[in-house]
Amino acid sequence: MGGNSGEDGVSADRSSPFITRLVGRAGLYSKFVRFAHSIFALPFALAGLALATTEAPFRWDVLGWVVVAMVAARSAAMGFNRIVDRKLDLLNPRTAGRELPQNKISMFEAWAFVLASSAVFVLAAFMLNWLCALLSPVALATLFFYSLTKRLTWTSQFFLGLSLAIAPAGAWVALTGTLDWRIMPLFAAVLLWVTGFDIFYSLLDLEFDREHGLRSVPGRWGATGGILIARLLHATAAVLLLSLFWLFDLGVLYLVGTAGVALLLGVEDLMVNPRDTTRVLTAFNLNGFVSILYLLAVVGGLAWR
Repeated sequence: MGGNSGEDGVSADRSSPFITRLVGRAGLYSKFVRFAHSIFALPFALAGLALATTEAPFRWDVLGWVVVAMVAARSAAMGFNRIVDRKLDLLNPRTAGRELPQNKISMFEAWAFVLASSAVFVLAAFMLNWLCALLSPVALATLFFYSLTKRLTWTSQFFLGLSLAIAPAGAWVALTGTLDWRIMPLFAAVLLWVTGFDIFYSLLDLEFDREHGLRSVPGRWGATGGILIARLLHATAAVLLLSLFWLFDLGVLYLVGTAGVALLLGVEDLMVNPRDTTRVLTAFNLNGFVSILYLLAVVGGLAWR
């Protein structure tokens, strides 16, 4: 027994550095694509899936593949964004410490990560149904195109909104195999919500963007104009979310939850002003609570039915 214990000890000592490196590398890739920010879009995808159960029976396998597709698609899009922006990130003091500018991840590794994530997304789409499979290249093209838009148009934040708005509509298609007009208010609400908070986030780089010819809503309309546009978008998004109460005959818990979402958006909007951007990140992080609360509102509204 003593000899075996010694061999096990040597084996453990040899494997421990490997495991440590593996965990460290996984953490590095998680930071590379800001994995924690998946909380913004994933609950809205799950809300779209929950609403789809009014048309088709719930399936656990669909839930699993929707989660896989969401995480893979977002990882691919974020990885591509980091590759495209690597030189700009190095010049920007706020982003110079990111993984690619600091050579913590090589370009080969970054491209391999994007391609692998894209392949997983396409696989998940094929595992769902033929329509998801057919639309998967369109979804990826939309996600990748966003990273180029700030070089082309001041509406770049709207393209990010479009990228995330695909999530609830895609989840609906995943369960039902069709696209119904009733899910479109949620699609539009997510588009406007994301556009609004990305306008706030872009205030952090307003001067840098102007110096380097990058375009944004605040760059076109100024900080004050950008904030006003974001607030209008959030107000419209709240109204669109409210409309789903009647479209899906949801219970009163949906109204309570949606009122909470509107309140959080209002708090976020009031935290940002053109003369003080110190609370932009705090306001930005509120959006994680917005998406979770909305998912709870949908589930509660459906249960109340």
